[in-house]
Amino acid sequence: MSASSRTHDTAQPPEKVSLGEAFTYWLKLGFISFGGPAGQISIMHQELVEKRRWISEHRYLHALNFCMLLPGPEAIQLAIYISWLMHGVRGAVIAGVLFFLPAFVLLSLLAAIYLAFGDVPAVQGVFYGIRPAVVAVVLFAAWRIGSRALKNEILWAMAALAFIGIFVFRIDFPWIVLAAAVLGAIGGKIVPGKFKVGGGHGASHKQYGPALIDDDTPPPVHARFSWGRLAATVAVFVLIWVIAMAAIQGMPDLYNMGEFFTKAAFLTIGGAYAVLPYVYQGGVEHYGWLTGLQMMDGLALGETTPGPLIMVVTWVGYLGGVAKEVFANPVAAGIAGASVATFFTFLPSFLFILVGGPLIEATRGEIKFTAPLTAITAAVVGVILNLAVFFAWHTFWPTATEAAPFAGTFEWFPVIVAIAAFIALWKYKADIMKVIGVCALLGLAYNYLAA
Repeated sequence: MSASSRTHDTAQPPEKVSLGEAFTYWLKLGFISFGGPAGQISIMHQELVEKRRWISEHRYLHALNFCMLLPGPEAIQLAIYISWLMHGVRGAVIAGVLFFLPAFVLLSLLAAIYLAFGDVPAVQGVFYGIRPAVVAVVLFAAWRIGSRALKNEILWAMAALAFIGIFVFRIDFPWIVLAAAVLGAIGGKIVPGKFKVGGGHGASHKQYGPALIDDDTPPPVHARFSWGRLAATVAVFVLIWVIAMAAIQGMPDLYNMGEFFTKAAFLTIGGAYAVLPYVYQGGVEHYGWLTGLQMMDGLALGETTPGPLIMVVTWVGYLGGVAKEVFANPVAAGIAGASVATFFTFLPSFLFILVGGPLIEATRGEIKFTAPLTAITAAVVGVILNLAVFFAWHTFWPTATEAAPFAGTFEWFPVIVAIAAFIALWKYKADIMKVIGVCALLGLAYNYLAA
């Protein structure tokens, strides 16, 4: 009986999946993984749990809950986890690299086109409509996360304090995360009930038939925990990082990128939207790799291309490489910057899974959000709201500066577009890509009529 016929026979588990078959699926996923983390997680559930039955519902949710607790993009880490469980380290590398490789190539190409033709009126019109859509998307992200995370007055207060800290007092994002974690640890002991936020992705009792990795399937040999394997894995990753940093040590700008994006990878608790303010502070304000408007344009393109939203780091790296002229040839400089930013952002994701996976498999059971992580999630809501306010300011008063925050002409058209886009996302549950596409057409039409 063939593997395909066995897949549709729900009374029997599917036959063992070869590495080649898995490679084909992960490559396909890299090209169709639109819709942000929620969309990517949904695509994998539909394919791997419901249709192919490579992994059971319980094991899938178990892996997902672990990935939700980690820094970094949870969707790619879920893909790495499942592929590691099936095919070991080779599977993990294949799934992880193929998840972001199409987006890396596409965003690098778009960055090159953007730098070459960004001053063309038609292109300017498209981005004039896209920018208010980005304001709506980020504001909607703050609402969506906040509606799940802020379950009581203490968590609301922490979100408000985080917003005030970064917006009014300019406190760097890492310090806000640290303060939230400390307050959460303290609050978890004093008022534990306030920090027990239920939910997550929850459990499901849906049954799709026996799976290749079923509820009671024991972990494979490579997934069994041992202190020796843990130490060896950490040592290998440290060595890879040291060698990579040594390779770019003679190029200060690339070296700065390596250090910066390594830090960013450990600060993405709460998803890509949470780390964007940190990337903005470093990329725009500290290192000057790109401008605030260029950051917004990159975020818009990141929303409309496959792969995790954190792929905006590829855009930042490409524009930074060109701006700092790391090589004489601008294309070579851009690709170098994009490669460094992407490599150092995603390297820790593989580390987290290959080190933490055996621990999770050895202690399989319900994974609970700790009080510090609950507090960090609350603070992240305030940080994302600050990002929405910042993008709105740059969009509605495009010529304003910090010295004169409301200088220049107030742009009424982007306000209308932003409100309409938010209503479409919030009330009508419209697809993000379609909203951005419509806004781009509106901006193009308005720019043409106003010319």
